[in-house]
Amino acid sequence: MAKRRLISFDWAMKKLLRSKANFEILEGFLSELLRDDIRILEILESESNKEDTRDKFNRVDLKVKNQQDEIIVIEVQYDRELDYLQRILFGTSRVITEHLRESKPYADIVKVISVNILYFDLGQGEDYVYHGSTVFRGIHHQDVLRFSEGQQELYGQKEIHEIFPEYYLIKVNSFDDIAKDRLDEWIYFLKNEEIKEEFSAKGLAQAKSTLDVLKLPEQERVAYERYQDNLHYRASMVHSSYHLGRKQGRDEGKDEGRAEGEQQKALEIARNLIDVLDDETIAEKTGLSAGEIAKIRQG
Repeated sequence: MAKRRLISFDWAMKKLLRSKANFEILEGFLSELLRDDIRILEILESESNKEDTRDKFNRVDLKVKNQQDEIIVIEVQYDRELDYLQRILFGTSRVITEHLRESKPYADIVKVISVNILYFDLGQGEDYVYHGSTVFRGIHHQDVLRFSEGQQELYGQKEIHEIFPEYYLIKVNSFDDIAKDRLDEWIYFLKNEEIKEEFSAKGLAQAKSTLDVLKLPEQERVAYERYQDNLHYRASMVHSSYHLGRKQGRDEGKDEGRAEGEQQKALEIARNLIDVLDDETIAEKTGLSAGEIAKIRQG
């Protein structure tokens, strides 16, 4: 039997998972990841709700509130970013400040969980799922600082790390395609856009039915195919232009000087990518300054 094509999770986040009828899919993924029975109360406004001429290249994020009034931010990111960890720190900090009403005590600060689905290699490590939380450990006795009884009553939590932001990093491309548990079944889907018959993770059954490409209306299916083509084109442009530019720059550098040759090829790469990438990514790929990229955009 031929495999049924399923919609990628990022497209589903943009178009389908915002509907209350499909909350079960997102709840299943979050429940398996967080090892908890997650219930979504509502979808909150987030950056990816907006649509513009460059929407097909935006990172995809979704912000939800669960039954414990915690805010979970789910983000799908394709492009490599050296400062990605600082960006998600900024993102959680912004959510905290946005949801603390004026004149309210710090005890009302919202708990934020940042879930990051990454299709690029971030840092060095052997695992494909990483979890980060805040723990205060004694430098002399190595004991972990805990809440007093009064603080437990105030916060409604037993452990200090439960009031601080938490981070989950899923390095999809590092997954070896061997599903050893129910979370792995979800990661297999994130990587391969396929759900095997024997998979039993929470939410996957509805995902297999709802995210079937063939069930999309014709207009939606065409838009999805275009979105996928754009992702492939973008990746190809970055890969080809960067490596070809470096080679040509080195060749020209033999006659005109390496520095000048590399600079000219960086400018040429930037011109080729100016309509498909944002300024920050172009700067990372070419080494050009923001001013140099701005001049290219101005023609």
